[in-house]
Amino acid sequence: MIGTSVFVIITLALAYGCSIQMTFRGSSVPENVNTASVQFFENRAALINPLLSQTFTEGLKDRITTESRLVIVSDIGDIDFSGQITGYDLRPMAIQADAISAETRLTVSVRVRYQNYKDPKQNWESSFSAYADFESSQNITSIEEQLVADIVDQLTENIFNKAFSDW
Repeated sequence: MIGTSVFVIITLALAYGCSIQMTFRGSSVPENVNTASVQFFENRAALINPLLSQTFTEGLKDRITTESRLVIVSDIGDIDFSGQITGYDLRPMAIQADAISAETRLTVSVRVRYQNYKDPKQNWESSFSAYADFESSQNITSIEEQLVADIVDQLTENIFNKAFSDW
């Protein structure tokens, strides 16, 4: 019964010339967009994490392939993401009475350009940042990989949502 209803709705939409968008897991990808490309995000931050560029770039590709029907291509796709990592900062957050920080925040910022070659009116450029807090008593080198993974997950979700979820 549900399959028949969906078929009728699609048939009516096509008969009346409506534009249909395919929706997957909350994302809205126009039906004429089939491929995506993600350029390498160079790290231009003052503090350098040598793995961050690769981790972020691959994380954005993974987010697109797992949460949409788009195929990642190595050249320029129907839509293209490019940009750079602009910030990688450690800051004390919870200063105690003895002027020692109890908590530190790692923040990563990126500048993203989204180009939709099928509909250039949809193009945008925006900055995103995400952070993770940790106890200052912890050694950053022992937890940095996990912190970065969590931050990249937050960043790619926000970028994906801006590009495909009409938020």
